[in-house]
Amino acid sequence: MSFLIFFCFSKGAKRYLIFIIRQTMRITIKIGSNVLTRQDGSLDVTRMSALVDQIAELRSQGHEIILVSSGAVASGRSELKHIQHDLDSVDQRQLFSAVGQAKLINRYFELFREYGIPVGQVLTTKENFSDSEHRKNQENCMRVMLENSVLPIVNENDTVSVTELMFTDNDELSGLMAQMTQSQMLIILSNIDGIYTGDPSDPESRLVSIVKPGKDLSDYIQTKKSSAGRGGMQSKSTVATSTAAAGISVIIANGKRDDILLKLMNDRDNTPCTEFLC
Repeated sequence: MSFLIFFCFSKGAKRYLIFIIRQTMRITIKIGSNVLTRQDGSLDVTRMSALVDQIAELRSQGHEIILVSSGAVASGRSELKHIQHDLDSVDQRQLFSAVGQAKLINRYFELFREYGIPVGQVLTTKENFSDSEHRKNQENCMRVMLENSVLPIVNENDTVSVTELMFTDNDELSGLMAQMTQSQMLIILSNIDGIYTGDPSDPESRLVSIVKPGKDLSDYIQTKKSSAGRGGMQSKSTVATSTAAAGISVIIANGKRDDILLKLMNDRDNTPCTEFLC
C-alpha cells in the first residue's frame, strides 16, 4: 500500500512539481504487559492513552494497524484484590483474564472512540492458527475488519487456553498474526530498548541495533522472563527471527519511551531499538 502527494510552485517563468511518495504499511503492534501495567499491577492508563494517540496518528498517515495487546490477566489481578478461596494457577488465570479483558477492551474502546476509530475484539487460541477451518474463519474475520477500517485488538483467550493449548506468550501470537494478515512489519514493545550484548543493566552492555538473517544471538539473550507477562527476551528473539524469515521486518523497542511508535516510523536511526532484517 502506498499513496502519492504532490504539489507545484512557480519560480520565475518555470513551474516545478515536487512528488513525495510515502510508503504506507500494514503493521502488527504487540504491547506487552510490562508496558501497560504499573509496578503494583494496575493498568497504566496514561501510558495506554499515549500509545493510542500514536496508533491513531499512524492510522491518519495511511497505515493499517493490527494491535496485539497483553494486560488482561494483570488488569484482572489488580481488580480482584480479595479472592474468597485458594485457586490453582489455571483457575486464577481464567478468572483474572475474564475480568481483566473486559476492563482492558473497554478502556481501548473509549480511548480510540475519541479519534472516531472503531475497534473490534479478537480473542483467539493456538488451534485457530493450525486447524484449516478455524484458520480460514479467523483470516476472514481479520480481512473483513481491516477492509472496513476497524482496528483489530487481539489477545489470547486465556479463559479457555490452558496447558498445551496456550501460546508460549503474546510474542508468539503477534508473530503468527503478522504472518496471517500479511503485515509488512511487526513491532514488539517491551520495557527495554531491545536485545543487548549482556545484561541491560550492565553499563558495559551494548544494544544490538541490527540483526541480519542468520545471525546467532544465543550468547546475548537473557533467559529471565518479564515480571508481569509470560515472555522474555529469548521468546521475543525467537519470534522475531522466525517472523523475519517469513519476509516481515521486526522491531523490538521500549514501549515506555515517549512517542516510541512515531519515532520508529519517522526517525529510526536515532531511536534505540533492535531491528531484525528480512
